[in-house]
Amino acid sequence: MNWNGTLRVSEARCIFITKAHWNYGRAGWTKIRYAQAVTRTTPSANTLLLDEFDNSPETSAGMGFHPSWMERIMVEQGRRLFCWLPVAVALGALTYLTLRFEPPLWPASGISGCVAVAVWFWRKHPALLFLFLVFLGLLVGFLDASWQTRRQPPMPSLPTRASVVTGQVIALETLPPRPGSDEGGRRIILAHATFDTPVDAGMAPLKRTLRLKLRDDDPASPLPGSTVQIMAMLRSPSAPSWPGGRDLQREAWFSGSAGSGYALGTLQHVDSADTTAGLEGLREAIEARIESVLPGQTGAIAATLLAGEAGGIDASTRQEFAASGLAHLLAVAGLHLGLVMAVVTVSVRALLTAFERLALYWPCREIAAVSGFFAGIGYVLLTGAHLPSVRALGMAALVTLALVTGRRALSIRSLALIALVILLVSPVSVLDVSFQMSFAAVMGLIAGYEVLREPLVRLRGEGRSVRVILSHLAALSLTSLLAGLATLPVSMAHFGIFQPWFVLANMLAVPLAAVWIMPAGLLSLLLMPLHAAGLPLIVMGWGIRIIQIIAHTVATFPFAYAPVPAMPGWGLAALLLGLCWLCLWKGWPRLVGLGPIGVGILSIWMAPHPDLLVSADAGLLALRGDGVLMVGPHGSLENLALQDWERALALPTGSLPPDCMTGLCRVSLKGQTVLLRAKDSLDGVRLPSEQDCQGISLFVSASPARNACPGVPFIDRFSVWRNGAYAVFLHRGGPVLVSDRSWRGSRPWVPAIGSHGMPNLPLAEAE
Repeated sequence: MNWNGTLRVSEARCIFITKAHWNYGRAGWTKIRYAQAVTRTTPSANTLLLDEFDNSPETSAGMGFHPSWMERIMVEQGRRLFCWLPVAVALGALTYLTLRFEPPLWPASGISGCVAVAVWFWRKHPALLFLFLVFLGLLVGFLDASWQTRRQPPMPSLPTRASVVTGQVIALETLPPRPGSDEGGRRIILAHATFDTPVDAGMAPLKRTLRLKLRDDDPASPLPGSTVQIMAMLRSPSAPSWPGGRDLQREAWFSGSAGSGYALGTLQHVDSADTTAGLEGLREAIEARIESVLPGQTGAIAATLLAGEAGGIDASTRQEFAASGLAHLLAVAGLHLGLVMAVVTVSVRALLTAFERLALYWPCREIAAVSGFFAGIGYVLLTGAHLPSVRALGMAALVTLALVTGRRALSIRSLALIALVILLVSPVSVLDVSFQMSFAAVMGLIAGYEVLREPLVRLRGEGRSVRVILSHLAALSLTSLLAGLATLPVSMAHFGIFQPWFVLANMLAVPLAAVWIMPAGLLSLLLMPLHAAGLPLIVMGWGIRIIQIIAHTVATFPFAYAPVPAMPGWGLAALLLGLCWLCLWKGWPRLVGLGPIGVGILSIWMAPHPDLLVSADAGLLALRGDGVLMVGPHGSLENLALQDWERALALPTGSLPPDCMTGLCRVSLKGQTVLLRAKDSLDGVRLPSEQDCQGISLFVSASPARNACPGVPFIDRFSVWRNGAYAVFLHRGGPVLVSDRSWRGSRPWVPAIGSHGMPNLPLAEAE
């Protein structure tokens, strides 16, 4: 027997294995066996604990132990099994968020207690322990999402007429230019807002924020912290434009937003505060300096990268960057933060190691890591502290902690720990596109480098300068390739766009940004107090112009911006689970993850698509037929819904038949006849005749239907008022009507029928 331990039993006649279990320690999963020794003198048996043994197949077979295939798999994965805990937590949170009813908490709490007891009793079996831990993660994610939902303040009732709003400015944002315009607007975010209306007199300040777009001719530039007053029209978060579409009401519920609006008058200052005036003034000064050296769109992009001011980028530039897959370079997020921290860390470490005494006696690596982290903090504050960059900063904090404590800075387990912390703090992040794309990219990078590490080492060779340069260039290109391949299907799912040249563009642009643009930009920031930032800005501008050329060239490639239909929710879940399996699992079984990824991508064309759509106010009707989305008459307020439909179905728009644009019309589609009334100047006073109702399967009216066709399903203005937007699927057995309310169910973020939010009750008088 090939044991690592030693068994000492005096005068033992025989030894045989009676018990065996797996133990999880520093070395991962190991087998612990109990031996029973039978002695001459004592008929009873003594159970002795043996040390860890060599669990090779020969040894196990020789001792009569044959581990199951599940146990062998668990042993091979080792500590990597921990990485599935955040995946289970994410699935638990996703289950809660996608339910169509508000579940009670006591069943989940009882089940979690039973699971904890089961984990204790089954802890000696690795396969069952793993399954129980996954189930426990599901429960934790479910309960955490439920608790986060219940702790949010209620959605307030906003005035339906023009009102004077008083609140404290917490941010001033520059909006991108509108279609057909080269100038963008400005928007303020107000906290502790109150309304000057008779109904809301004496109300308590809102616990949620308001976003108000300022007038274009408003010269005011309020500083964060100041109290302002403005006349505005307000609106609550919009319902989805189609069942299964983007849920802005759920996003507002968890983000703390009460709604948005637009100003009718100019901004009036009530109380000034300059607590953050220094930072805001610094941002404006940096932007002005950049524009004086780099005019045009090159300067606008540089201002975005260094100061977070994206308002100067015009629509054509954004379109080219979006078509080439480089739109993420125009929004400050984790990529830019990572580049800034990497540049500072590498520079500080190179400076310290240049001095022999410092290199020998100082912890250069740790000092460089901490310096890079503080530089990242300054960069996030300077660029406006947007949510994606703040989340990336939290991830960077854990990476810095790993470097300081001597652990691997970036591994699958550290990434899993970061994901677990983010999901526990904000379980709704599982639905956030930035969260999904960020972790998909990093998982792809870690898993890819695990496989390709040896070829890169062979390429580096003995460390000659040429080979070192080639290895670094290969690593940068490989980074873009792996991140691009991992995020491409996720981008297809959320944005409905297939960009086959996305990977190529990023392989060229991202290394350029890493080694040229961001280092020159950071150097210019350091030299600005000395009024010597001109040359670094010019060098930075050269790199930006090259990226602009890349974006323009790639955008002209064939199929560079091909729209695809919306991916169903189950397809996106299958895609992400397959990606997790491909990246988290060790060995050849990881290739099994390609199956769910393929199913998720094919779900775009496998899932049924609606044949008829009705907007949430019945102001817009559309039919899908002959590769065209036929749209009825509508106003400018329905343009956003129409854009969502175009993106969801990936179809060009056309007009309904001429007779449908003025009154009643009959449309045949998939063997069904639909009676349409897309526009009604009489508001439903004139009812369809019996002849109009004969042989129809569905009646859709923008005005009240008033049960004009007995026995025929109908959708009218009152239907969408009660149930939201509608999607109709035509089958041989008849139409299937799916409403937004039936899709989302009864959840805290879904307003009740006829509800406008929680009334803003006045404060109680002091005694």
